[in-house]
Amino acid sequence: MSQRSDFIERIWYQGYKGYGAYYLLLPLSVLFALISALRRLMFRFGVLTAKKLPVPVIVVGNISVGGTGKTPFTLALCKLLQQQGYTPGIISRGYGADIKAPLLVTAGASAAEVGDEPLMLYQQTGCPVVVCPDRVAAGYFLLAQTPCDIIISDDGLQHYRLARDLEIILLDGCRGLGNGQLLPAGPLREGPWRLKTADLVVANSQMLPQAHGLMQLVPGKAKALCGDTELSSCAVSLVAAIGNPARFARTAQQAGFTIGSEHYFADHHQFVAADFANITGPVLMTEKDAVKCRPFAGTDWFSLGVQARLEQPLEAKLTTLITRLRSSYGA
Repeated sequence: MSQRSDFIERIWYQGYKGYGAYYLLLPLSVLFALISALRRLMFRFGVLTAKKLPVPVIVVGNISVGGTGKTPFTLALCKLLQQQGYTPGIISRGYGADIKAPLLVTAGASAAEVGDEPLMLYQQTGCPVVVCPDRVAAGYFLLAQTPCDIIISDDGLQHYRLARDLEIILLDGCRGLGNGQLLPAGPLREGPWRLKTADLVVANSQMLPQAHGLMQLVPGKAKALCGDTELSSCAVSLVAAIGNPARFARTAQQAGFTIGSEHYFADHHQFVAADFANITGPVLMTEKDAVKCRPFAGTDWFSLGVQARLEQPLEAKLTTLITRLRSSYGA
């Protein structure tokens, strides 16, 4: 992690006010709040209108920047919807890829073309995934190209032009809402008040007072990027380009690995072989990073997957919400 990123992290999550930087950023946070409020008011009073799709839409997002466990939760949600007889499809922005129009993710797609998270979601769920910064256009394209009967919007909580039937917000149980300030003085895209408007608030790893239930991330096997081998407990070089690499470090240790060295890059970093020139194996990375590194991976590079385990009260509440959703569409 760069010194700049570490500095910002300390301001956001440790209350650090170094050299008055926090106070210099506060006016920008006020401006951010005013612009966000104006945009919401324009939707409320009809200046801007939300588009409603002909099938149910579930938005899974967060009000803070950085990793909150949104992707593993989306994987679990897909599985739950399939168990209830739905045929889910996923729409995503495709962050990091240069996408001008809706694009259906295919088996031959690369992370550079469609984004790392959408590619991973497609590979792990088998559900159709469409990427486009315009979530409404992505939704219509998904319905035109596939037989899905319910849509999950991966992120897009603040994409108000897409009408939604359910809103699910993920929180980092360890970091919470940080200093409670909006960007850039704090980590929030919207204020804490936004949690009260969501249908479900999920805390990841540790329960929070604002959450309706708890989700734990359970590590799986460390699998080779090339081949079928698995890596047993040993010292590894940890590599990650995700929003919260500290969580991945804890997960690796939970899985029995010792961290020999840590190499963190910006979230959604597009890896190239040169990034690993001074990193010795075995290398352990996230599944999201693995989809970008597989074309040039070494024989001692492995990915560690995680599975979202929803505690029983949370799963029961989510099931109830989905059942109500089905009823509201006359099914």
